[in-house]
Amino acid sequence: MSNQLSLGWPAPAKLNLFLHVNHRREDGYHELQTLFQFISHGDLLDFKVTDDGSLKLHSNIGNVVADSDNLILRAAKLLQERTATEKGAEIWLDKRLPMGGGIGGGSSDAATCLIALNALWQTRLSRDELAELGLALGADVPVFINGLSAFAEGVGEKLIQVSPKEYWYLVLVPDVHVSTAEIFQDPDLPRNTPKLDLDSLMSSPWRNDCQELVVKRYPQVAKTLDWLIEYAPSRMTGTGACVFGEFEQQQQAQDALAQLPSNMTGFVAKGTNISPLELRLAQL
Repeated sequence: MSNQLSLGWPAPAKLNLFLHVNHRREDGYHELQTLFQFISHGDLLDFKVTDDGSLKLHSNIGNVVADSDNLILRAAKLLQERTATEKGAEIWLDKRLPMGGGIGGGSSDAATCLIALNALWQTRLSRDELAELGLALGADVPVFINGLSAFAEGVGEKLIQVSPKEYWYLVLVPDVHVSTAEIFQDPDLPRNTPKLDLDSLMSSPWRNDCQELVVKRYPQVAKTLDWLIEYAPSRMTGTGACVFGEFEQQQQAQDALAQLPSNMTGFVAKGTNISPLELRLAQL
């Protein structure tokens, strides 16, 4: 595989279709119940395997070494250390997802890096071993490595495969960075949603326990959500800032996007219960 280019590895976005905060643990982490679904929109990574063990990252976001970039290199390095491979890689990131939007950009990039290099370096770690490596990089990384829509609880590491309806989504990106840590440290965050079994959760109305607080703190998010909710059932994903509306048909989502005021940005994507990364891996 040395010096071969391997192109077009997707790092898809995810949505939290619901997010419940059950309680805060002694260690400061929060117990959550949430439902992850992938969407057909994300970053793209290209790889060139090298024999000298070096790791080099190029990105279309200039010289900004953002969290997601660091996560990509950290992921590659972890895989090298874990498998003692002598191979390296040159990596190109085509960044399309917003940073800090609650749609998993950095975590997804790291997961794609682990999955792709495990295949290209032929290091042969199992999916579970990769997920364990991924967890060291961030709580959401195992979801992306797992590659299937999942219900997650605990601090997000216990995953059960589920198949929610695959809607079309209009995802809007408010021009503001919401700090996940700040939201989870805020005394006003509700932390007492009772834990429910999966059947009850799947059949109850879905909501996001962080939404009310974020909307109060960030007027941009409030304004964006107010606009979107006129067109479709809508809520926030993760701790924000992105919000999404559900549509039965692609055309309905496109029609709403066409009405978007010039000071807002967004995109249309299809919900998918199998990650686009799985389909790319199957092509090898």
